Amino acid sequence: MVIIITIIAYFGFLLAFSRVTSRRATNDTFYRADRRSPWYMVAFGMIGASISGVTFVSVPGMVIKSDMTYLQMCLGFIFGYAIVAFVLLPVYYRMNLTTIYSYLQTRLGRQAYKTGASFFLLSKLIGAAVRFYVVCFILQHFVLDTLGVPFPLTVLIMVGLIWLYTRKGGIKTLVWTDAFQTVCMLLALLLIGFHVMSALDMNLNQAIQAIINDSHSRVFSWDWVSKQNFWKQFLSGIFVVIVMTGLDQDMMQKNLTCKSLRDAQKDMCTYGLAFVPVNLMFLSLGILLMMLAGREGVAIQQPDDLLPMFAATGSLGMVVVVLFTIGIVAAGFSSADSAMTALTTSYCIDIKGRKDDEKLRKRTHLGFAVLFVVFILAFKVVNSTSVIDAIYIICSYTYGPLLGLFAFGRLTSWQVKDRAVPCITIASPVICYAIETITKQTTGYQFGYELLMLNGALTFIGLFLFRKQP
Repeated sequence: MVIIITIIAYFGFLLAFSRVTSRRATNDTFYRADRRSPWYMVAFGMIGASISGVTFVSVPGMVIKSDMTYLQMCLGFIFGYAIVAFVLLPVYYRMNLTTIYSYLQTRLGRQAYKTGASFFLLSKLIGAAVRFYVVCFILQHFVLDTLGVPFPLTVLIMVGLIWLYTRKGGIKTLVWTDAFQTVCMLLALLLIGFHVMSALDMNLNQAIQAIINDSHSRVFSWDWVSKQNFWKQFLSGIFVVIVMTGLDQDMMQKNLTCKSLRDAQKDMCTYGLAFVPVNLMFLSLGILLMMLAGREGVAIQQPDDLLPMFAATGSLGMVVVVLFTIGIVAAGFSSADSAMTALTTSYCIDIKGRKDDEKLRKRTHLGFAVLFVVFILAFKVVNSTSVIDAIYIICSYTYGPLLGLFAFGRLTSWQVKDRAVPCITIASPVICYAIETITKQTTGYQFGYELLMLNGALTFIGLFLFRKQP
């Protein structure tokens, strides 16, 4: 009952934010927040928006197999955000864009524009639905099953509440609700950490020293064969940010609501720097939880079970269960709500070309909420981890063509044969998959995040082959 009251109170705060921020809202409010967002609120809220519910659960468990080497990628994130801030944002602001894919129409043509937007819609819808499914599943399995709440009802209520507090204010509402949700997520993380330290009979200084001395505190890896090699992780971190933030309408939409380019650049650089300390806290919590598991003789089946096994089962007390619920709901909602809003924006403007049609915007927003429910329930029916992993892999392939399209547009002055663009962007992931398969079978080398760069390079080469003089 305490969990239900906590969730209801949490949504009460979100709806209150929505009511205040959606007064006299227009389509421009929904899409761009009237370009009046304070940069520091956007920066703080983007921390929560960039950390999904899956991240909240998975990152602490990473230390089991890869120690703290994930921080190498986080260092790459910093440079990636700087590139987005000083290379891509000036273009978006100079062209006064509402959706970033409009750039492709101006630079390469209509087919490139529609293709880029379509790749975004496909990958974001599937990826966001999968991530939110994982959040719903974890809450259901560890919290709501004991209360007798059926899974379809959980999904319907949670998606319905996201639709309810975003349907009027859109991105303007999200700037403020994401900041609130970031506070909740970080506060939950810190308080869970202090409860774990208490269970280990440690104070803060003792916990820090124990983490430093633990064998899993290793950050850097120089083994070139390993996926955790520094340069692989560092360079991948740069390109992951460029593609999954700079070329993603979901991640860029809030950044485009700042009052000026300078404000947007300050916002992006600020939250880019925040990822190292935030993920350091997640990984440190993972090491402390491993110490607790070792002391109590608890076997860890899967890395993703590490945090829920202690935080959601009541072994650390009901307070931690409440904190875990708030943390995962905050992390899950701050990524799902912005995804739903960005999908609505891209479909109405990029696909339908009707920016000022309020009725279309409302119908589209409701339609994507329904699709979220359908996709999540379908994943539950399939109930196969291998299928969900395959979906994530497919989504990672769809970002490569976006990288190639934007790179060709920014790094060259050539035009491209517009009708060839859809074929090039479909062929590139297929060729990329063939190269990955052959390489693995012949050499044993397994691609990681390098696939993104390879996919983008293949798209770039294809566009180069079908170029025409400017």
